[in-house]
Amino acid sequence: MANRLPHRTPERLPEAVATLILALTSAALWAAWLGWDQHRDVHPDGSTTGPYGAWQVIGLVLTLLAPLYWAAARRHVTGAVLGITAGLTAAAYLDWSDDASGLYMIGVIMVALGSAAATALTTLAIASLRRPAPAARPV
Repeated sequence: MANRLPHRTPERLPEAVATLILALTSAALWAAWLGWDQHRDVHPDGSTTGPYGAWQVIGLVLTLLAPLYWAAARRHVTGAVLGITAGLTAAAYLDWSDDASGLYMIGVIMVALGSAAATALTTLAIASLRRPAPAARPV
């Protein structure tokens, strides 16, 4: 008798694999939205802004919703929070670590804390909405 392995569906994906997929996806989305813009904008009055525009950060957040939903709908709550937070934190560290002042670590910590909180709340909301209704019990 042949030993048959059970068929793995995306719903049965291990949590560690989901975490890794989300970390890599988050880092790639950071690179796509924010990684290419490295220069501050100097205004006529001498003030500077940037390097990122609001539209870039909003685009990053909106495109992160798709992989977040993918994980939350499959009940990979821990993987979603850890994966997205790790991916964004690593990307921020790599992107900002050439700052000579050393203040980049404050920004990296803020990215880590903010992305963990936002991802946790959004993931829990999505996972709770996707719960099947309990079966009606006969009276």
